[in-house]
Order: sequence, then structure tokens, then C-alpha cells
Amino acid sequence: MFNPMDWILGLFSLDMGIDLGTANTLVNVRRKGIVVNEPSVVAIDTKTKKVLAIGNEAKQMVGRTPSHIVAIRPLRDGVISDFDVTEKMLHYFIQKVHDQLFSMPRPRVVVGIPSGVTEVEKRAVYDAIVSAGARSAYLIEEPMAAAIGANLPIAEAIGSMIVDIGGGTTEVAVFAMGGIVVSKSIRVAGDEMDEDIINYVRKKYNLLIGERMAEETKIAIGSAYPQEQEGTYQIRGRNLITGLPDEVDISSIEVREALGPSIEMIVNTVKEALEETPPELVSDIMSNGIALAGGGALLRGIEDRLSEETKIKVYVAEGPMSCVAIGAEKVLEELDVLSTVLTSTQRGSTIHQR
Repeated sequence: MFNPMDWILGLFSLDMGIDLGTANTLVNVRRKGIVVNEPSVVAIDTKTKKVLAIGNEAKQMVGRTPSHIVAIRPLRDGVISDFDVTEKMLHYFIQKVHDQLFSMPRPRVVVGIPSGVTEVEKRAVYDAIVSAGARSAYLIEEPMAAAIGANLPIAEAIGSMIVDIGGGTTEVAVFAMGGIVVSKSIRVAGDEMDEDIINYVRKKYNLLIGERMAEETKIAIGSAYPQEQEGTYQIRGRNLITGLPDEVDISSIEVREALGPSIEMIVNTVKEALEETPPELVSDIMSNGIALAGGGALLRGIEDRLSEETKIKVYVAEGPMSCVAIGAEKVLEELDVLSTVLTSTQRGSTIHQR
């Protein structure tokens, strides 16, 4: 039902779509675009329980703080593991965008969540957004938001498919007629790839490296498919035999070998989704291709590996890391038309307004 007051408030409020990711949080504001893209990390003083830093500043502290200061990630595998810290983080990002909140209407917020979360986990995200200052809070499944952000024709009577590889989860979904026909979600994504590199280096070189070094290595020379030009990267850590600092040069071929188990699980999940997809929609997907979104879509050769395994054209969506945030904000622009894509928890009387 049309609400004149909400329409008037909507003209002035900085409505936003949020990709509440395990690794990064992105905020897309109507008419402004992506205004926040920071790590989902919070630094806390355990003695005083005070939040010392959030986002980029907090990530710089990871592994470099005294014992009483911990830099934590309040989301694990796409799910809130620490509600209070997540609420503070969301409040910080919303306030950062809405720095004149006292003189402007509170924003409407749409948040992308993994498709495999429970009702309890959905409620935790919803409550965190409301507590952080949203006028209206809505939830949307990440693959749906990513598909909207990637401009897939989800509302049409043709099949389309997206693979969203984030930090904590990989979401695979097939769409038709405005709904999800097949959906798969596994808790294997960027974080698991970093862990693969850590384990590989420890076993092969007796070298213990941290998450940041593993991530840097993955970004620098990581790949899922043989490259025309292979390279090397110098990694530093602690030698497990001598206990002293050490460094080794690791090749891109070795990193690809290390990433093998995670890549294989993602490939198998895509295959399983295709096996469950009706033949008519598979035909459409073969014609239109499979879209890749999320930070994992930037891994070199991931589209080539998936294309070779599925025999279907695979392409990286434009701005893959921001697809979920863009799609979430687009829902607000056409809420009357796209309200059906919101999760069932968010329809009807459960929508919170202030």
C-alpha cells in the first residue's frame, strides 16, 4: 500500500543497500553509489570492552596488537557470530554514510544475507540493522541481490545463473520468473582459500604465515587455471623448525595447487546446481552463460576453470565485488515491483519502521 509519509521521507533519506560480507562490508547509497568498502573487522580492548577501531584501521591491527587488544571479524561463514560487535560495526558504517542523521530521516536499508542462513540468523541480522538506526529494514538473499546487481533478467521467463564467491560463502543460484529455482550455498570461499595457502606453506616449507600474508599471496599470484605467464611471490613468516623469521619464494603453480581443494568444491557445487536445474532452463543458461560475482570472481582463471568443467560460457559480472550492494539498493528503488524477492521474514508486519 502506498504510504505518502514514507514516500516523502524517501525523497530526503540516504537509503542504502548493504553487502554485509564476512571479509568486507560494502554500502551502496541511492544516487551516490558505493560509498563504503571496508573490511568487516573490529578492534576491541578486552579490558574496557571498548571498540578502538572499525574497518580499514582495524584490519591494520590484525596480528599486530597487544594481548588485551583483539581484532575480530564478527561474521564467520556469512553468519553473525557476535551480535553486539556486528551491531556496533553496522552503526559505524551507517553513521559514516549518514553523518547528518540528526537532521535527516533515518535511512531505509536492504541487507544481503547468505541463502542458507536459519531464521534465527536472519533475525540477528535484521535486529542489528534496526538497532543501528534504520527506519525500515529488509533482507534479501545474496544470490538474488547479486543477480539484480549484475543485471541478469531474473524477472523474465528465461533461466539465468549466478555464482557469488564471497569471503565466507559461495552462493550458486538459478533464476526464472522472479524467483530462485535452484539454490546451493557452501561455506567455502575466500577465507577457505587463504587457509589452504597457510596449510600448504606450513606442510611444504615448514613456514607459518598469517591470514594477511596468505591473502596477499592469493591476490598477487593466485589462480584457478594455468596462466600464460606464471610468477612467484615472496612470503614471510616463522620457520617452525628454527623458530626464527624466514622467507621463501612460492610460485603461482604451487599456489594453484594449494587452492585446488576449495576450487574443486566450488566447481562441484556449480555442477550439482546444474544437475538439479530443469532442462529448459539449462538450455537458456547455455545460451546466456553463467555470471560470476563476489571477490572470488577476481581470482585469475576461475571463469576458465568453470567453463571447462561445465561446458558453458562463464563470465565475470561488471564490478563483481559490488553486485550484492548494488542489487540491494536497486530493490529499494523499485520496492513495489521487487518486494517479492525479499526474504519471507521481511514481508508484511515484520517490517520495522520508525
